[in-house]
Formats: sequence, structure tokens, C-alpha cells
Amino acid sequence: MYIRNDMLKSGLNSYLTMEEGKGKEIGMDVAMLVLESGETFTEREADKESAFLLFLGKAAFQAGETVWNVSRESEFNEETSCLHVCAGTEVTIRAESHCEIYIQRVANDTTFPAKCYLPEDIQTQRAGETELQGTMRRNIKTVFDYENAPYSNMVLGEVLNFPGKWSSYPPHFHSQPEVYFYRFDKPQGFGAGFANGELHQTTHNGLLVIQSGFHSQVAAPGYGICYVWGIRHLPGDPWKKTRIDEPEHVWMLQKDATFLSDTPEK
Repeated sequence: MYIRNDMLKSGLNSYLTMEEGKGKEIGMDVAMLVLESGETFTEREADKESAFLLFLGKAAFQAGETVWNVSRESEFNEETSCLHVCAGTEVTIRAESHCEIYIQRVANDTTFPAKCYLPEDIQTQRAGETELQGTMRRNIKTVFDYENAPYSNMVLGEVLNFPGKWSSYPPHFHSQPEVYFYRFDKPQGFGAGFANGELHQTTHNGLLVIQSGFHSQVAAPGYGICYVWGIRHLPGDPWKKTRIDEPEHVWMLQKDATFLSDTPEK
């Protein structure tokens, strides 16, 4: 399933909610919050843990009595800040400029202290640089996962998908449901996302919902993508960097793999 949104409105833009439809099937809320300078957003989720990931803007994130001042001029050139809170925590976000914030929630009755992950906390893996002539070179960024937040029922990060390159590649699978939320460096940018046995054109501020099957992504030449990847742990089966590559394509990861080269013959 792919949800397209060509025009975010001011305030809360809901994509998925656990109370109905596809959100109920995968057990996740996904929304985008758009605030202008001077505006405030406040919420307290009784039964869900929540994460607020800053794509763009300058704001004060508050959880309880603690305040973090965060800013990000570009999701393509700077790392994010992300507030993560347990159910029952009152969150207030005060915008000091135009802000665009990704929100993800899942059910969780575990109590844990609020944490704001700052740019220096983001884990970055530069992958695919020496494989397949760099055609799947990408930066995989993890905000939190089972290793640094075992009390959470979800995982959150970003991928920087360079123009004309592939990511989440070779096609892979895991049993836990996942979402990809796309941001393009130019609003007319596009790419393609493979999931659930289907192919979708991906667009700015679009959401791909992954329930089953092998999945992978590609950006059109000239257009870069920064996409959020969010996973919900399954009861008794948390995502622990789980990755099952599609068997028919694993040959390409072998050191002696041969394939058509675009390098001119001497």
C-alpha cells in the first residue's frame, strides 16, 4: 500500500492510525506535523509510545519538565533530532520557525524516561560503497533500535538514498511490519518502491506500508531521497537488524561476482 500526499496542510496530517484500516493491520500510527513560527502542539498518548523526528525547522521539544532546543536546516545535509517518549508523557512542541516533524507511534505499556536523540547520537552506516560499482551506495542512519532502546516496541531511522542509486538492496524481507516515509530534495522528485509484491512510484511526502514480501527502493537520476524507516517489533520477535535477502539475488554480494560493467574497455 502506498499513500500519496501532494500537499501537507498546517497542523497534524494523519497517514495511518492504529484504530482503523491499514494502521490497525500493522499496529502503527504515522503522521506529519506542520507548524509555523509561534505555534504550539501538545499531546498526551495514554497507551502509545511516540517518536517525533525533525525533518526541518527550529523548535523546542518538551517532555514533562525537560526542554530540548533543536534545529535542522536540511534533512539532506544535517542529522536529525528525535524526541522519544513512553505512553502517558505529555509532549509540547513550540515552533520557532516553519517546522515539519514526522510522528510515529505504537502500543506500549512499558514506562521509560523521555529521551531526545540529538545529531551526535545518530548512528550512520555508509553502505554499498564498494559493491556493485556503487550502484547501491547509501547512508543508513539509526536513531534507536533494539540495541539502544530495548524497552521500545519500535525502531526508527533514516536512509539517504543518492540520485540514481538503490537502497534496501538486494531485496530483503523480515517478519516485522515497516513503513518508509519519503522526502525528496526537489518536490517534483520521484523513485520506485517495491513491497508486498507490488511496485509503486514514490513521491515527496509519500508513505509506503510494507506488510510482507521482499522490498527495495530506487531513486530516479537527479533526485535524492531521505526516507524514514520505521519498524514495529512483534511480540516475542523483535527486529534485531533482521535481514533475509531474496535468495535468487544474493549472488551479487559474492566477492567474485561478475556482471555487465559500464567501465569503458581499454
